[in-house]
Amino acid sequence: MADKQEKTNVMRILDAKKLPHECYYFDCAEAPSGEEVAAILGKDARQVFKTLVTTGKSGNHYVFMVPVTGGLDLKKAAHAAGEKNVEMLKAKDLLPLTGYVHGGCSPIGMKKYFPTFIDSSAKQLPTVVFSAGRIGRQVEMTLDDLQKAVRIRVCDLSDG
Repeated sequence: MADKQEKTNVMRILDAKKLPHECYYFDCAEAPSGEEVAAILGKDARQVFKTLVTTGKSGNHYVFMVPVTGGLDLKKAAHAAGEKNVEMLKAKDLLPLTGYVHGGCSPIGMKKYFPTFIDSSAKQLPTVVFSAGRIGRQVEMTLDDLQKAVRIRVCDLSDG
């Protein structure tokens, strides 16, 4: 892992809000899986979260964070969002909607705010690790501090 490298917008936002966080940088040719990210960082995979963007039946968009060890239960996600159902956003629509690419999507610093939810397993963890907005960039922080960075609701979301 590299030492100091260029900060992402996510890191700058966290710095500006004076929220404690740890930054991680690593080189990769393409987006690694969540389990690979955990291994690269030497973290428990249950602590590493992926950020998923969905579209509800209403046409509204929602952001969900779940551990990389499982997936998003779409029924639970729809219930949390108050939607009849939700489906994953098509990969080609991610960048124009959020400003992030697949594998580098963060709940912090999207082009606009979307209702955001995190799996309740995060409450049992000292910290969570998630994308810093670019492939090969991750941040780690407490759930309490993450909730100061972005409005985020804690719900049972994981299919694992």
